[in-house]
Amino acid sequence: MSVTVHEAIRERHSTRAYVDKSVSRETVESVLELARWTPSGVNTQPWQVCVLEGKTKQQLGEAMIQALESGQSKNPDYTYYPREWNSPYRERRKNCGLALYQALDIGREDRDKQKAAWYRNYRFFDAPIGLLFLIDKQLEKGSWLDMGLFIQNVMLAAKGFGLDTCPQASLAEFPDLVRQQLDLPTDLQVVCGMSLGYADPDHPINQYRLERQPVNEFTRWYK
Repeated sequence: MSVTVHEAIRERHSTRAYVDKSVSRETVESVLELARWTPSGVNTQPWQVCVLEGKTKQQLGEAMIQALESGQSKNPDYTYYPREWNSPYRERRKNCGLALYQALDIGREDRDKQKAAWYRNYRFFDAPIGLLFLIDKQLEKGSWLDMGLFIQNVMLAAKGFGLDTCPQASLAEFPDLVRQQLDLPTDLQVVCGMSLGYADPDHPINQYRLERQPVNEFTRWYK
């Protein structure tokens, strides 16, 4: 399968259900081979990647769920979201959550189903491949920007191989656990995770889409 860059950008979406089909190591390496051409300030190339599958992926996900069940506090290496939600971000966040639960036919008061749906994050939505993105803690915000470019290129490259993805901040909520489970050095920070596999086109969670702001609402023109 081959798609244009324009098609990959338009068709990429966060996929939260996958068919039971393996992804070869060769294919994953091909995706990363393309993504490694991402630009970075003074060519720092700050990205590091862990590729998880099988038993290791399952054990890490279950360890995160157990941490939540036991009341362990989340301690991400960085703050992803604002401490106070103001407009228009508050409304966008709310609409995102509502659309997700509506697609799954989960009521606003059905806490058990909501929890079960949320725990699927830690199981990489049953995708055959889980990715974790890491960055050296000595690096600053500019390198985090470069990391974002790299992660986007991973997702676009995956589309070119007929694969789908879901970037997940939730997989960075217990970085100490990740470092322990994968025997990683303490100077590596966990940026996020990603599910990678072949989308289940018939699952309702893969049917909903969120709106994007039109160009004229986020752009200022100067002469």
